[in-house]
Amino acid sequence: MRVWQTIRTPLIGRHIHKRAYAALVLAGCYEEAGDSGRHRVQAGNVILHEAFEAHLDRFPTFGAVVLNVPLPVQYAFRSGVGTVDDPDAIVRLVERGDLETAALLLWSTEVMKPEFQDLPDELAASLSQNASINLSGWCEAKGIPAWDLSRNFARLFGISPCAFRAHARTRLAWRAIRTAGAPLSAIAAHCGFADQAHMTRSVKTMTGRCPSAWRSSCK
Repeated sequence: MRVWQTIRTPLIGRHIHKRAYAALVLAGCYEEAGDSGRHRVQAGNVILHEAFEAHLDRFPTFGAVVLNVPLPVQYAFRSGVGTVDDPDAIVRLVERGDLETAALLLWSTEVMKPEFQDLPDELAASLSQNASINLSGWCEAKGIPAWDLSRNFARLFGISPCAFRAHARTRLAWRAIRTAGAPLSAIAAHCGFADQAHMTRSVKTMTGRCPSAWRSSCK
């Protein structure tokens, strides 16, 4: 991932970044659809991404200029979109290193309350918090055919609701493994995995490391 990007490609397909980072929009605008929802951002906005988040990006003809700032693992934050009053101050710090830049960026970013544009947005937000949602039941409660929502969701997010739910479940488990003291078997059950082995496979596929290795690294 380059620090400075001038992007005019109409679509960057769904992809995962292994490291946490912030994308500060310096010029232009674009739409991102990913694990934290669907966001339309412009100059002065910043999108905060946790490690192993996935998203796709759509750019208008004139594109956007983006500054990507790595966020060290010791900094706590929540994913989402915010605003920065003085983007130039962030830019001036880039040459002094990631730690200072990340610290100022996180300190000065005011994360905005998400606004749902449509039902696919609402479903993505719901799944990111509860990956055990029954999709058929959710659609029935909203009064929309499951096939219709699935088609629109895949068009906007580049992934089916079922696959999005599986990825959300794995990310929720990975976060709990690193931050909670519960037994791994309990985390697997709470997050909706068939068993601990199922969770282990999913976490290792997403991150390259098994749950026990992540837990040991956080001690």
